Amino acid sequence: MTIQFNTDNNLSVHEIFGSKLENMLSEELDRFSEHISRLEVHLSDENGGKDGINDKRCLLEARLEGRQPIAVTALGNTYEQALNNSIEKLKTTLETIQGRIRSTHRG
Repeated sequence: MTIQFNTDNNLSVHEIFGSKLENMLSEELDRFSEHISRLEVHLSDENGGKDGINDKRCLLEARLEGRQPIAVTALGNTYEQALNNSIEKLKTTLETIQGRIRSTHRG
């Protein structure tokens, strides 16, 4: 699973922060990693440089083998929180897709 980070002008992902985010993604999505060929992470600040509540946005786009890409978006007070929220949404979506695939193969 290849992980690519994209950010807006308000954030640059330095090596340590990028490694931390990459580890979070790898751990949380490990059981889906054989189905995900590429994961794009888009981080942005909805308010630009101004402070705000839940103004950090994370869009995750998972490219699955043989399927259309899946995209989920979540907000948080920090980039880590936005990433965690979007990971949870993505896991729910991937579990639903896997359930459909299993039921199709059984029927």
